[in-house]
Amino acid sequence: MSTEYQEQSGTEEIIRQFAVEGKLLEKQPYGNGHINDTYLLTFGMEQGRKRRYILQRMNQNVFHNPRLLMENVVRVTEYLRDVIIAQGGDPDRETLNVIRTVKGDSFYEDADHDSWRMYLYVEGTLCLEKVEKAEDFHDSGVAFGKFQKMLSAFPVEQLQETIPDFHNTPVRFQNFQKAVGEDRLGRAAGAEAEIRFVLSREKDVSVLTDLLREGKLPLRVTHNDTKLNNVLFDRETGKVLCVIDLDTVMPGLSLYDFGDSIRFGASTGAEDEQDLNKVRLDLELFEAFTKGYLEGCGGSLTEEEVRMLPMGAKLMTLECGMRFLADHLEGDSYFKIHREGHNLDRARTQFKLVEEMENHWEELAAIVQKCKR
Repeated sequence: MSTEYQEQSGTEEIIRQFAVEGKLLEKQPYGNGHINDTYLLTFGMEQGRKRRYILQRMNQNVFHNPRLLMENVVRVTEYLRDVIIAQGGDPDRETLNVIRTVKGDSFYEDADHDSWRMYLYVEGTLCLEKVEKAEDFHDSGVAFGKFQKMLSAFPVEQLQETIPDFHNTPVRFQNFQKAVGEDRLGRAAGAEAEIRFVLSREKDVSVLTDLLREGKLPLRVTHNDTKLNNVLFDRETGKVLCVIDLDTVMPGLSLYDFGDSIRFGASTGAEDEQDLNKVRLDLELFEAFTKGYLEGCGGSLTEEEVRMLPMGAKLMTLECGMRFLADHLEGDSYFKIHREGHNLDRARTQFKLVEEMENHWEELAAIVQKCKR
């Protein structure tokens, strides 16, 4: 029996574990994600109707506790569904919908201990891999802001940290210091300027966590992977529909989501650009996203959250840079590399972006004030 046939029949056995109606007509690989294995399923229904679903095998090398992860996803999506219905929206298109197993569970564990889940496919949508124009970035800001607003009253204590200290910048800084101190591969000498860059900003790393501890920033539901391609757009109208990829949804600060979007989307250079002259902070894109995000939030953020938005962008960029640099010093064991010094290049782009933010600090603050009116 061929391996391909075994995999095909094995997958179909897994599909039968989920509570879906109709006959399976087609199964095909879907998307270009690097974490989970994803398939698009087409089922035939009565009177010639068809319904499609997304089937995913969760990567347990990344997500060690699928039950905890899916508990978070279910709680958030069911809450969003109720909010969307109350607002007169379409809950089948404006949030992800988890399909239960025939036993009523949120995922299925097969004989090989792989964990599988299923979602209703959101029809008539597209996602964008990169910012082509400011309007796209603005609209993604609306989507993530609306996501924040709809969950603003969610009891955040019901969620668990699926990745502990994911955006705890002081802890990330401690891990960075450890990597520098150990210097297991003798690479620190080739990254002295970058190490000094991080160490000279030690006072910044605890700004947000201190404000959280002091009760000046609220703990909220955060997405934690606010890239443009995690927003679905309506294929016909071009308007944003919903936020997807909720694997890292957990308690955090709204500034984490805002900051990571700016870090990823408002840079003029690639994340691993070797020519740092090409790396700048695009102020037009910063303003576009900020305007969209605050529009989507609809007044649900506090004055302090709004005021600290530029710091969220700076700290998420600094944090990412120090993670790249620490991985470079430790032997590139976390982030995949495709050339020697790849993670060092990535760190340098993030630090250049931090410098750009610092050089335009007053302008960033002015843009935020302009956009909140």
